[in-house]
Amino acid sequence: MTEQEALGRLIVFEGPDGVGKSTLAQQLTNRLGEAGVPCRYWAFPGRQYGSLGRLVYDLHHDPPSLGLSKVNETSLQVLHIAAHVDAVEREILPALHAGTWVVLDRFWWSTWVYGAAYGVPEQSLQAMIHLEELHWGSFKPDVVFLVEREHGIPDDGGKQHSQILDGYRQLASRERLRSRVETLRNDSSVEDALDAAWKTIATVDQGFRQKTAVAADAEEALQAELPDDKRRWSRGVSHLSPAKPTAVYDTYWRFAAERQEVFFRRLDGSPPPWTNDSILARFKFTNAYRASDRVSQYLIRDVIYAGAQGVEEVFFRTLLFKMFNRIETWELLTAALGEVEYSSYSFGAYDKVLSNALTNGRTIYSAAYIMPSVGRVFGYSRKHRNHLKLLERMMEDGLPHRIAKALTMRDAFEMLRSYPSIGDFLAYQFVTDLNYSEITDFSEMEFVVPGPGALDGIRKCFADLGGLTEADIIRVVTERQEEEFERLGLRFRDLWGRRLQLIDCQNLFCEVSKYARVKHPASRGVGNRSRIKQIYRPTAEPVEYWYPPKWGINSLMPSQGATDV
Repeated sequence: MTEQEALGRLIVFEGPDGVGKSTLAQQLTNRLGEAGVPCRYWAFPGRQYGSLGRLVYDLHHDPPSLGLSKVNETSLQVLHIAAHVDAVEREILPALHAGTWVVLDRFWWSTWVYGAAYGVPEQSLQAMIHLEELHWGSFKPDVVFLVEREHGIPDDGGKQHSQILDGYRQLASRERLRSRVETLRNDSSVEDALDAAWKTIATVDQGFRQKTAVAADAEEALQAELPDDKRRWSRGVSHLSPAKPTAVYDTYWRFAAERQEVFFRRLDGSPPPWTNDSILARFKFTNAYRASDRVSQYLIRDVIYAGAQGVEEVFFRTLLFKMFNRIETWELLTAALGEVEYSSYSFGAYDKVLSNALTNGRTIYSAAYIMPSVGRVFGYSRKHRNHLKLLERMMEDGLPHRIAKALTMRDAFEMLRSYPSIGDFLAYQFVTDLNYSEITDFSEMEFVVPGPGALDGIRKCFADLGGLTEADIIRVVTERQEEEFERLGLRFRDLWGRRLQLIDCQNLFCEVSKYARVKHPASRGVGNRSRIKQIYRPTAEPVEYWYPPKWGINSLMPSQGATDV
């Protein structure tokens, strides 16, 4: 093998916002991994917590959160280049030199195109790009996919999709003299675009066909050895190596199995105690399945499916509920206003109800996660007024129908994330909630965004991620669930045939982070908390479990008489 053949390949996806490049890049990474090619996904500027890329990402999308009112466009692009260089030196080049393929979501092309669109002087942009290329050294992309779609989304500054796309096309024409550039249309199905990319990838490495053929033969042999009921879930399962699990990793699976047993014991009407686990019995933990939690159940039954099923009405009710994420706030609104619906919405009426509640000392926001204020955009001193105005803007922008037409969950996520104060975590939670409705029908296995609690739990479960991202870890763990339960001799009762999804395993990492504070007090994650604050207190009002009809599990459920599970 020559030195060049021993190096990994650099595959780049570029293009305007909203064309689906992130989805394609991640799915190509998964397909390459399943084919036996060592591969990892990376996005510029990077969003890993604790990285320079994350800091620059937050600065770009929410300057006030970092104490800045505005950042000069040239300075902003310089910071993007700094984040690129940091990732190239610390993560990407070491991976490439180790023979790992890197699928890169954005390149310096975005700096050039968006910088030019916002008036950054060309001479400054040239200096920035030259600096980044110095750090890439001899590495150039083996192929750059310029992803195009008839309709993308305007970026935050209002630049039109066509204007940005023209900038990319002009740059691509120049760069074809230095690198292989392929235009990838993504107007129909993601699978069609992915297949087209796959055919191109097969030509960039002479050993590629041989590698994938060997992996396919090995997979076929593995499948032949498995019983029929195991075969469909073993496809695409990645191994944990080189990540290094700790003792907390086994606790993760034991917690998931026992928490689900508590759910079923209570659902079956068994008397307490429902568990011999003293930690589970004393403290409050969410269910193994996100959709089984009380607030999610209320959202599904009493908010999403309780009123008119038009796209606008369902979107409005869902986002209004989730901005506060508190059952009592929703019931306060319905008691005062009757049906909560967009067709009769009035800012003044909704504001009056919520303002009166605050005046009377009532809490209107859940403590489950923090809803950042958007006062810098809408100018109100009271947080809830800004959130009502934010929802109004979404409705006026036609966001409900754009999300309903989105081809992928990632595309819908990016649309939500483009709004002020909606970061990665909130956008992921919101798109998951909307996906309970009939507006969309995305797979919950498409992608995942780890929240702060999950990041802490992952660090407790793994002494070393082995070059994987936290999102990679969640995917690997989700894919391996049957193998891990079997390895530990655990009986896991799934949700009437529905296995744990990415969102559920993400949540479980958050819960095991809390559980480990008592079970494994010496284990430290990214935080330094040592106590669990929430004590379990049963709620007298029963939960009648009912899941999105499209899941097809409601008819499989037994008659119910359970209280708060």
